[in-house]
Amino acid sequence: MNIFKKAFGRTYQFVFKCALPILPYREPQLLNSYKDIVSVLKDKNLTKILLVTDRGIFNLGLTKDLEKVLQENDINVFVYSDTVANPTTKNVEEALGIYKHNFCEALVAFGGGSAMDCAKATGARIANPKKSLGQMKGVLKVRRKLPLLIAIPTTAGTGSETTLASVITDSETRYKYAINDFPLIPKYAVLMPELTLGLPKSVTSTTGMDALTHAIEAYIGRSTTKKTRECSLYAVKTIFENIKLAYDDGSNLKARENMLRAAYYAGVAFTKSYVGYIHAIAHSLGGKYNIPHGLANAIIMPYVLKSYGKKVYKKLWQLGLHANLFDKDVSKEKGAKIFIEEIEKLNSYMNIPSNIPGIKEEDIKELAKTAEKEGNPLYPVPVMYDASKLEEIYHLVKDGVKNIK
Repeated sequence: MNIFKKAFGRTYQFVFKCALPILPYREPQLLNSYKDIVSVLKDKNLTKILLVTDRGIFNLGLTKDLEKVLQENDINVFVYSDTVANPTTKNVEEALGIYKHNFCEALVAFGGGSAMDCAKATGARIANPKKSLGQMKGVLKVRRKLPLLIAIPTTAGTGSETTLASVITDSETRYKYAINDFPLIPKYAVLMPELTLGLPKSVTSTTGMDALTHAIEAYIGRSTTKKTRECSLYAVKTIFENIKLAYDDGSNLKARENMLRAAYYAGVAFTKSYVGYIHAIAHSLGGKYNIPHGLANAIIMPYVLKSYGKKVYKKLWQLGLHANLFDKDVSKEKGAKIFIEEIEKLNSYMNIPSNIPGIKEEDIKELAKTAEKEGNPLYPVPVMYDASKLEEIYHLVKDGVKNIK
């Protein structure tokens, strides 16, 4: 990487790290039930809400109990249920139209990361009616207070109920970008493990690995705090102890509860400490080919971690030791490699492929530019890469070559 570009990136990241103590980060207030939601809305005299979800969740009837409780308490519910995986600008404008037409006063995001991203972006448009989503991409461009936003995750993975990010895909260009600002953090989050019971195995596996990616990237980056390190360590250990249990038995309520909490704390960690090139690459592939985000993260993760080499040995060793993957007398290098191997074993156990052969050769150069633009200078990665280095990783992800020198 160009030395001046690298210096700028590291300076940018250092300034952000120094500013962490004074930036308005906050965690959502946790609620335990739908009755708690009613209490919050009544306290604020809010009687019309927009419920943002996706078609699968809506057709399964998962939102019916919430709708019933709200309606029994004289709270009108209007539903937008057409959110797609990798939500689009079109989704947001459609949801915005329902919100405005019905004079809604609050937003409830019900679902996985896609529903939450759509609801957050809808809130951003409500707060900034004269700004397009494209004008708000990047960092600290929303600035205005959103309507009340309550997040109800139905998957244990994205951590979006805790984060300041909304990832949106342009409906026309398929360009995927993130909007990052503090008003996007939901005011309340409802963690109900019963909502995750019986999730398809593929959803359990990929969302769980998504949470693992969040925790790892937050931990190995250069902008950690004591709190984010503690959250990451808890999340990694909990995921390794519970993801197979949840995958094998979708009705295991305790494993589901543990995974939901792991995803939450992984979200808390990366909200402050950010992610890295795994996410940048995954976002580009999601935008271009509509590959589910968690699946992309799971496949890409071993390749990127191996590419960092000795720069991450100590931190990966710490994560692996905390997760009880080896004894403390194992060397840093060996422990790091065992940790990556255990990730690959999890992927294999849960039938997650080791590569993405659908990546087109002619797209790689542009994909790498997109990932480089997203990652630099924002992400405090262990090693900074330019587009040419990222191209190498795309080739590895495409062809499934595991041994990175």
